[in-house]
Amino acid sequence: MAASLAFADAEHSSADVAVRNERGAAVAFLVDAQSDAPLRDGLNDLLSSPIELHRGGIRAAIAAQQKAPNPLVLIVDVSGEDDPLRMLRSLSLVVEPDTCVLVIGDSNDLTLYREITRGLGVGEYLAKPLTRDVVARFFGPLVRGQAPAAEQVFGSQFITVTGARGGVGASVIAANLAWQLATVARRHTVLLDGDLYRGTAALLLQADPGEGLRKALESPERIDMLLAERAAQPVTDRLHVLSSQDPFDYCVQYATGAAGEMLTALRRRYNFVIADAPCQPAPFCRDLLAAADRRVLVLTPTLPALRDTLRMLALPCHGDTIVVLNRLGMPGGLKRQQVEDALRHPPDVIIPDLPRQVGAAVTMGEPAALQGGGFRSAIIALLRQLDQLRETDAGSAAGRSSRGRWRWLGLGR
Repeated sequence: MAASLAFADAEHSSADVAVRNERGAAVAFLVDAQSDAPLRDGLNDLLSSPIELHRGGIRAAIAAQQKAPNPLVLIVDVSGEDDPLRMLRSLSLVVEPDTCVLVIGDSNDLTLYREITRGLGVGEYLAKPLTRDVVARFFGPLVRGQAPAAEQVFGSQFITVTGARGGVGASVIAANLAWQLATVARRHTVLLDGDLYRGTAALLLQADPGEGLRKALESPERIDMLLAERAAQPVTDRLHVLSSQDPFDYCVQYATGAAGEMLTALRRRYNFVIADAPCQPAPFCRDLLAAADRRVLVLTPTLPALRDTLRMLALPCHGDTIVVLNRLGMPGGLKRQQVEDALRHPPDVIIPDLPRQVGAAVTMGEPAALQGGGFRSAIIALLRQLDQLRETDAGSAAGRSSRGRWRWLGLGR
């Protein structure tokens, strides 16, 4: 652990780390009082501080975790819920992936138990009525830290945003996508800048670039949770930026597999990892693009951008790709129909040319989506496209209605 302190830019993030260190040991949201005593008696001897008990069940837990620091252990009661799996999926989007989630309920159904513990990756499920011995036996080891791997407990999503060529606005879109997820949808999000020399992620969100990213890529064996705690610079309570600004005359000694080690650490801390990943031959950029769960490809209505978009779409990719046409209507640009004819399909998201709104926001270091209007609408449309892909992957077993689909974004309809 001591070696990982080399990643720290402590002077920039000590306040944020202090907030993280204030996370409660264990918090429970229960439907009734019958479970209070068994939880207290079964767990308090194992905790650094007494368990906090609240009423309201899983719905109150979802509302609370959107606003407060997540505890190390979160116990939720799903008693009386018609669709507990759907509620747990909603909970997974507002708790940090390293939070140990334990569930109690009023059903003894074996299929439900398997869906919760194996399908969703919850630490453990206990059916009421609870007893002190049962709580200590099944919840106790998890409370002591013997939980499943964090990536198996409400794992995160890794999304890359890539420009077909320089200057098409991919960095601005990546920054605003991360800001919308963290600030509006209240998801724990980190914006990762893949350009170690000319990246603008920190500049766009008024954050400070540090040395943590470069050191992580040069010494991946030293990566652990301290990378997420200190190297990523805080923008808001749920938005961090991990970037670098290395001298042009310095050659980063990228270690093979470093991107994978770093992403593993980030996935344990954040619900969403958004990478501004340029399409470059650099090994780091290639590894980021290869690891993406989803990739967003940005182009402008110009012939060079169209040419490079078609070349990038031909590259192998294990995830889905969303094509974003930015600055439609720009002076001298191609018409929408010309772009669609060249792509052989309509772009998934279209952003109009908004030079004043976007330009002013970039100059001030503020998210353009903060001002509302057409740009924010386009970012919301992009989020909905990502959610549609997520729902497709989840399959019909997800059990969500079309009306509830957008709730994970905090947007509604």
